[in-house]
Order: sequence, then structure tokens, then C-alpha cells
Amino acid sequence: MTATSQRFREFRMPDVGEGLTEAEILKWYVGPGDTVSDGQTVCEVETAKAAVELPIPFDGVVRELHYEEGATVDVGSVFITVDTQPGADGDGDGAAPAAEAVPAPAPAAEAAAPDGAEQPQERQPVLVGYGVSAASTKRRARKPQPGAGQAGGGPAVAAAEPSAPVPAPAAPAAPAQTVPAGVPEAPRPLAKPPVRKLAKDLGVDLAAVAPTGPDGIVTREDVHAAAAAASAPAAAPETAPAAPAPAAGAAAAAVSADGRETRVPIKGVRKATAQAVTGSAFTAPHVTEFITVDVTRTMKLVQELKQDPEMAGLRVNPLLLVAKALLVAIKRNPEVNAAWDEANQEIVHKEYVNLGIAAATPRGLMVPNIKDAHAKTLPQLARELGELVATAREGKTSPAAMQGGTVTITNVGVFGVDTGTPILNPGESAILAFGAVKERPWVHKGKVKPRQVTTLGLSFDHRLVDGELGSKVLADTAAILEHPKRLITWA
Repeated sequence: MTATSQRFREFRMPDVGEGLTEAEILKWYVGPGDTVSDGQTVCEVETAKAAVELPIPFDGVVRELHYEEGATVDVGSVFITVDTQPGADGDGDGAAPAAEAVPAPAPAAEAAAPDGAEQPQERQPVLVGYGVSAASTKRRARKPQPGAGQAGGGPAVAAAEPSAPVPAPAAPAAPAQTVPAGVPEAPRPLAKPPVRKLAKDLGVDLAAVAPTGPDGIVTREDVHAAAAAASAPAAAPETAPAAPAPAAGAAAAAVSADGRETRVPIKGVRKATAQAVTGSAFTAPHVTEFITVDVTRTMKLVQELKQDPEMAGLRVNPLLLVAKALLVAIKRNPEVNAAWDEANQEIVHKEYVNLGIAAATPRGLMVPNIKDAHAKTLPQLARELGELVATAREGKTSPAAMQGGTVTITNVGVFGVDTGTPILNPGESAILAFGAVKERPWVHKGKVKPRQVTTLGLSFDHRLVDGELGSKVLADTAAILEHPKRLITWA
């Protein structure tokens, strides 16, 4: 490997979940010219059902973003290039070193190699996920004119041909001023990601902003001041970070000519959900049973628990007690907590319960699970349930949080729905639908009274769970919700 190839490090898309093949770039936190450090988050990607922030595994200056936001990137593809030795070409070290690099570019590059050559070999450049497989790297074409520098082609050539700018003293100055957003020279604007985003939102060209922060960093105040002086006209250069080739990958919704139909690409969460439910529906023979139950006592217990000091600061709701009731029912009927291993023709009985909670999020359906839920106290379960749902709705659930589930609950009642026939989460044995709690006339102690009633629906894999077993699990869950003191007597 040459010193030049070691200097310009390419970060490949890692497999942030087990066996994933692609990821969609949701948001860039850096742009060409930004200084990055080992471990710094550079972008947010969505794979399968999770949005994950990716940290860069080395220090340097961002040279090129190979994809724009919204693009789908295959695992193992280069999506960002970083200059780990900014200024090594003589752009910030004076005229003498640059002049020496003209007749003998190779020694000049090799002189800077030892410091940067050892670092890349010490660790694999992946801080999140399972690494990437070796793949060939595409190098961009020869260096274009300064006006085309924003396309990302210019920086790539600087890596391959460090001796190209023959008039060494003049070369650094011109590119630094003509293409400040795409050339890795020292005079480029320095700004933190939030400030860079603010500038983009306000239509401010950071290259035209006079920095007042320490070490020449552009601050929020600088951006606001520049926006007041000259607003929209400077916005055009700021749209340059992405390369043109990936633009096709960032497919957007297409509206028909008559405006009566809109076609949206199937990707991300929707794509993963479709594959999962289709595979589950046509692999596991589903059976769904229903039961309607008086949960008045459970609703009273919810109100009492909200006043309990042990539950202070925790979210207490009916779903919490439904989860606890299901866990007790599984303990009483452990055979339901199993998985079908088609490859080995085995039934895998599990001595733990990873309780999945179906969560509706802006990105679609997610089913993260609470690990070892069977071993948690009610306060612990409440805390993890609250954190799990909040994280899912923010789109920050990690792939690991959605793996290894055994049984799931879907709370369709929050939408005012009485019940449903839920589809099993792949690899799981059962899923419980918790319907809306409504006041209904009910026979209580021989008299018709208004009581709080709900309907539960349990779908299960009939390969694993016979009708008797599924009925016992559902009946036990309902019995606990009707008389919540059974949480103590049966547990």
C-alpha cells in the first residue's frame, strides 16, 4: 500500500445488524472540510428497523461524501473518505516542502507515511456493527476544474496525484478560495455539525462567514450575523457535499401526471416489516383466540400504583400490568415459550422471556424487546418499558434490541380498537393483542353494572402451541387482569 492510499482512508458501510445487506443514509452530521476525530458520529443510517449513528474510526478531515441523504448504500461500500494527514501536500506547511514534492512526489509522500501508515493497521475501521468484507475500491476520475470540485471528483485526484499542482506556492491558495466546500486545504471553514446544519437551514455559505470562535471555528452567532447580511444567494454552494453518482439511489416519491397517484419507494422500515410479516404469515400456521374480560380491578390498581413511592418517576399504565400478567401466564405454561428450528428439525424451549413490545413510530412498526423480562420486578419492568417505547418512537432503537424476542405484546387499544389478529414476529411463538378498555354493562356479583372491559387476542404458532396450551395462556392472562392479586398468588 502506498503512502498516498494510506493517507486517504475510506470508511465502508458496516453491517450494524446481523446479516444486513444495505442501509439508508438518513442524515449527515459532517461535510467536506470538517475535522473529525476517532469515535465521532458522522452520520445516521437506517437498516432493517433501526436508526443507528455511525462513528468514524480514525482522525482527519472529511474529503468526500460519496452518497447524499436518502441514498441506500450496500454494506461494504465506501461512503465517506477522510484525509488522515491534512496539509501533507504542503498546503499549510510553506512553499519549501511543496517545491520539494514536485520533482520527487513519491519520497515526499513516503516521508509523511510512517505516522499515518501504522494507525490504519492497528484496528479495523469499524466502531459499530460486524465489520465489512473486502471489496474493490473505485477511484474517481482525474481532477476536474475548480468549478466542478463540489461534485467530489477533485479531492479524489489530489490523493492519486499529489504532484499535479506544479506551481506549488500558488496551488494551495486558489482552490481554498474557489471551492471551500470540497477541497481539503487548511483555509476551509470549521464548524460543529449543529452550526453547519444551522447554516444550511438559513442558506448561509460557511466559506463566506468570518469566524469569531476559538481556532477559527464558525459559531452560531457568526451564522446568524451572516444570514442577516446576505441570506439566500449564498445557499447554493452549501448544497454541494454529495457526489452526483449516488443521486439515483436517493429515490423520492413520484407523483403521476394527473396527480391522482403517488409512488413511494419501498425501503427502510417498511421494506423490513413487509418481508417479516410475509415470511411469518406464510411460514407459521397462525391460530388466534379471543377473550373478553372485566379489568376494573386492574384499572384501580394502576391508579394506586401511580401513588406508590416505589413507582415514583415511572410511567404506570395498563400495558405494564398486561405485560406482567402475560409473564406470569408464561411461567405457569412454560411450553409456550419456544421456537421452531426448521433447519435442525427441533423445538427450542427457552428458559428466559425476551418480551417484545410493538411500537408504532414515524418510520413504521418496530418490535424491540425487554431482555430477561421474566426476572424483572414491576418497577424494573416499568422503567425498561418506558425507555424501550421512547427510544423506538425516536427511531433510535439498536438492532440488538430487536433481536432474540420470544413473545410479543401489541397494544392496539391505544387506537380505540377492540382487538385484532396479530401476526407473529418471526421466530417467536405467540403475540398478544391488548384491546381498548371501555366501560360496558357487565354482570358483576349477580347484577348488571358498568364495568371496565377489554378484549385480548392471542395468536400463536400452531406447530409449537396446541389449542389447549394457547387457551391456557390466554385464560391465565385474563384471570390475572380480572383479579390482579393473582400476580402475587400465582407468581
